[in-house]
Amino acid sequence: MILPEVRDPTMVTIRRGGTMTDADHRLLALWAADCAEHVLHLFEREAPEDTRVRDAVTAARAWADGTVKMMRARASGGHAMGAARPLRSAARFAAYSAGQAACVGHVAEHDLGAAAYAIKAVRSANPEDPGAGQAERDWQRDQLPRQIRQLVLADQKRRNSICWFLFDTD
Repeated sequence: MILPEVRDPTMVTIRRGGTMTDADHRLLALWAADCAEHVLHLFEREAPEDTRVRDAVTAARAWADGTVKMMRARASGGHAMGAARPLRSAARFAAYSAGQAACVGHVAEHDLGAAAYAIKAVRSANPEDPGAGQAERDWQRDQLPRQIRQLVLADQKRRNSICWFLFDTD
């Protein structure tokens, strides 16, 4: 479970009682889609005919640009997570990453789920490389839009313990 017991108001939109703008929420969804897309090949290598995971990444982007409603994107996320269940290792984590990305429109805090599962996918795909996960984390951070960088970094620090300590800084 990557969601906290108590919601942080910085990760809740203003219209729902928090402090996050809708624009920042959309940027979070796009960043989460970037994280998931970066490891998508690990899923597609295992299940090349299954489009549910790619569809979830597409749905995350479509929610962010306003062409798909949140419930449809969220459903797509559920389908990606369903695609993950019978798999193991990197492919499974890559599918979970996409599923989490598609759910960011519903709950912004799923952004770290997309990032954390992408890191787990890379680590699983590269067991001989102890720095693979950190390299993925650093790549993800390089993709962060300036407007949400501090928001995400603070959230990574706050929720690192429930995200398998994947966001630790050395």
